Amino acid sequence: MSQKLQNREGQVVPRVVFKIRDNNEWKLRTTDDIFNGRTVVLFSLPGAFTPTCSSTHLPRFNELADTFKQNGVDEIVCVSVNDTFVMNAWAADQESDNVTLIPDGNGDFTRGMGMLVDKQDLGFGERSWRYSMLVKDGVIEKMFIEPDVAGDPFEVSDADTMLHYINPQAKAPEPVSIFTKPGCGYCTRAKALLDEKGVRYEEIVLGKDATLTSLKAVTGRETVPQVFIGGKHIGGSEELAAHFAE
Repeated sequence: MSQKLQNREGQVVPRVVFKIRDNNEWKLRTTDDIFNGRTVVLFSLPGAFTPTCSSTHLPRFNELADTFKQNGVDEIVCVSVNDTFVMNAWAADQESDNVTLIPDGNGDFTRGMGMLVDKQDLGFGERSWRYSMLVKDGVIEKMFIEPDVAGDPFEVSDADTMLHYINPQAKAPEPVSIFTKPGCGYCTRAKALLDEKGVRYEEIVLGKDATLTSLKAVTGRETVPQVFIGGKHIGGSEELAAHFAE
């Protein structure tokens, strides 16, 4: 591992003030606010809107947020060396309601963590190396730092690795998706049932996120709703009710 990448387990997190734009107002949030007296999972990545960060790293932490909460985590925080406007736009694009995105625009927190690296070859300037950590009352209990190799490795800082460390017996929820269309009463009924069961789901709206051709190609049917749970095609609202009844 290079000298820049430092495992700081057992140490206190750097004391930093983050400048955040919220509802068109400037607000300050300190590391004391985030970490003191709390259990926090933090993961850091090279940049908002970048491929691995958008396709996998952030979405999976967002998806497993309820499971982390059930296992004693008060907040999940994502840090990137980007300004607050970029981070706010990325949060909206990702619909990451369960993860707090923190802008480390000047790299102060990342530098204090010993994770600031040079990515000038990509035109990024100085950015964060990819890592995750579990912090309890401001003290770093565990860090998962990506290997010091060329490129942008993504092997150990993922959400599932962190969840397994916190509780090896924790069971991640099955992914659930539902095809719907506006004005569909059966779709409303199916979503209400999923909400009643406390199931978090992805909604794919025909005409917005997908077409009828996509629906037929994926499900072999032309009607909505169509529900998938854990990769298995359940069917419409009545079949979903029967699935839960079992």
